[in-house]
Amino acid sequence: MGTVKLSSKNQIVIPKEGRETLGIKAGDELLVVSRRGIVYLLPKPKSFVQALKGIARGKLRYPRNYLKKERASW
Repeated sequence: MGTVKLSSKNQIVIPKEGRETLGIKAGDELLVVSRRGIVYLLPKPKSFVQALKGIARGKLRYPRNYLKKERASW
């Protein structure tokens, strides 16, 4: 863990350990995500489709016959 200081131009320098962990270098773009008072820095993926591909595989399951019941209610 390291600390950073916000410059008068609202810039920060990411410590070497953080850059190595993220696998980023000068000129790379980062995503800044804020959730519940915590800011996350993530390397911007080259393709969002590839980055999200399979993210819900095996995790998102509807109960049996859920879709049939839902469609029938329309």
